[in-house]
Amino acid sequence: MADAVNHNRASGAAAGGMFLAADVGGTHARVGLVSHRPGERQSITVHQYQRYACADWPSLTAVLKDFVEHLDGAVRVDQCAVASAGYVLGDAIVNDNLPWPVSIRDIRDNLGIDRLAVVNDFEAVAYAAQFLSQADTMPVIDTATAPADGPMLVMGPGTGLGSAVLFPGKPHASVLATEAGQISLAPGNALEIDILRWLARDRAYVSFEDALSGPGLLNLYRAIAHLHDRKALLDEPSQITQAALDRSDVNAIEALEVFCGLLGSFVGDLVLLYGARGGVFLAGGILPQIRELLLASSFAERFFNKGVMRAYLQQVPVRLMEHGQHGVIGAAGLYLDSRPGR
Repeated sequence: MADAVNHNRASGAAAGGMFLAADVGGTHARVGLVSHRPGERQSITVHQYQRYACADWPSLTAVLKDFVEHLDGAVRVDQCAVASAGYVLGDAIVNDNLPWPVSIRDIRDNLGIDRLAVVNDFEAVAYAAQFLSQADTMPVIDTATAPADGPMLVMGPGTGLGSAVLFPGKPHASVLATEAGQISLAPGNALEIDILRWLARDRAYVSFEDALSGPGLLNLYRAIAHLHDRKALLDEPSQITQAALDRSDVNAIEALEVFCGLLGSFVGDLVLLYGARGGVFLAGGILPQIRELLLASSFAERFFNKGVMRAYLQQVPVRLMEHGQHGVIGAAGLYLDSRPGR
C-alpha cells in the first residue's frame, strides 16, 4: 500500500502532528499540510493547500520546498506522503508521465524529511472516495436505489489512465491499485476498429490508455482526421476539448464522442471485473471539463451494453468527482494506515 523510505526515527505524524502530503501528476502537483486525530475515522484535516503546475518547476523537491517556505507560522515537518503513478526503484520514483525525475534522497536532504512514503496516485484518490458526500460529486448515471455495500471503482483519464478499487472494511478500508489502463484496447464498432488499426501501425501493443488519456485524445483526433481524409489542425488535448465544446472542429467533436463511448464501455468492463456494486467515481483532469459532452454522449449506452449483465449494471451509480484535495487526503490516509500497529 505504502512504500516507506528513510525511516530514521519515530514519526511526528504518529503522534498526531502535522506532515506533508502530495499528489503528483504529470500536469499538476497538489501539496497539503495535514494532520490527523488519532482514533477517529475521518480524521484528516488539510490546514494549507496549494496546486502547482509541474511544468513551471524544475523538480518535485523545488515544489515541496516552496510550499514549506510559505507555510503560515513556524511549522516543523519531517514526514511526507507522496501519491504518484509509477513505482519506487532504489532512490527514484519511476514514472514516465512526470515531467522530471524524482529523487527521494534529494527531497530528504533538502527538506529534512525523515520518512517519505510513496503510494499510487489513484490508490490515494480511491481511498479518499470513502469520505465523499453527494454534494462533492455530480451524477453521470443515477440509480433508483442507494448503491449496494461493496467495492467502489475510482478511475479516470488525465496525463495517463488511472484506476483503483476501494474495499470497505475494518479497522480501515483497503485499496487495490491497478494498471487497468494498460489493458488491450477493445473496439466496439467499425470506426473504433479502424482507429485501433491506425494506432497499431507504429506500435506493437495498443492499450486503453492510448485512447483514454490526454495523449490518447490527441491520438483519437489524429486518427479520425486521417480516416476521414481531413486536416488535423490541433495539436494539444486542451485545444481539442475546447474545440469540441465550441463545436468549431468536426474532428474534435467526433474524437470526444469516441472518447466518451470507449470510456463507457471500459468502465462497464471494470465494474464487472471487480464486482464494484458500491459505485463508480470518475476522476482525472479531463472529465470535469467535458461533463455536458459526457452526459450527451454514448457513455451510458456503452456502459450498459454488456449483454445479460445489463440489469446488474443498472444498479451501479456512476458519479463525477473533482480531483481537488482528494489525492492529498488519500495519500495522508494511506500513509497513516500503513504505520505499524494499524
